[in-house]
Amino acid sequence: MNQSDAPGSKAGDLVSLGDEKKVIEVVSASILSLWEAVNNLTRLRPTVRERYRVTIFGSARVPKDHWVYLAVRDLAAELTRLGCDIVTGGGPGLMEAANEGAHLADPESSTRSTGIRVELPFEQDVNAFVSQAYEHRTFFTRLHHFVLVSDAFVVVPGGIGTVLEAMMIWQLLQVQKLHNTPLILAGKMYADLVTWSRTYMLRPDFPLVRPEDLAIPVCVEDGPAILRIIREHHAQWKQRQGQSAEKV
Repeated sequence: MNQSDAPGSKAGDLVSLGDEKKVIEVVSASILSLWEAVNNLTRLRPTVRERYRVTIFGSARVPKDHWVYLAVRDLAAELTRLGCDIVTGGGPGLMEAANEGAHLADPESSTRSTGIRVELPFEQDVNAFVSQAYEHRTFFTRLHHFVLVSDAFVVVPGGIGTVLEAMMIWQLLQVQKLHNTPLILAGKMYADLVTWSRTYMLRPDFPLVRPEDLAIPVCVEDGPAILRIIREHHAQWKQRQGQSAEKV
């Protein structure tokens, strides 16, 4: 019996590998179906989350003796003492500073210091202070991973990649794909970025955003201001977790 004569088969079901156009159609349709499955799976959330996670985005190029490195390390240490897990890109620079701060505050690793990496021709090694590492082949899946695991985002000085990460979180909050998630921008460079956005996106004769869109990120100047915001949100999170646990 020919394969095309098998029960349930229809004419045109089988595609020859020599038919490039049809092969591309089948592959494209299959990829879209996989994305649909992934999208459905990522809608699932546990009723109660055990850990409160703060993602810190920042430059990979800041040396260990720079005052910003030391400030980020101290910030992450304070967040860890508060009971937060620290999530970074897992690389060097300010990512390493955050993971190091978590390690110094909790050398027994009762909290988690996570690195979410992406394959690059450089910055290949996970820094030594990551206790749990994930590897991604694409920036898209890596950024999606950050969104899935994070309860708050802190953006410290960085370059194009850091700004991309900040902008993606900002946009997800704008379109309400993320809810009740602090986006804290630390440093003058981000205050200037928001000022630029207000100048060029909120022109009275040509508005490109709503005023409330530009109020989404909170710009701060120092670590104590970040800690105040996270401490308040963390307390609210614990209260919600307790209420959710009572309903289970």
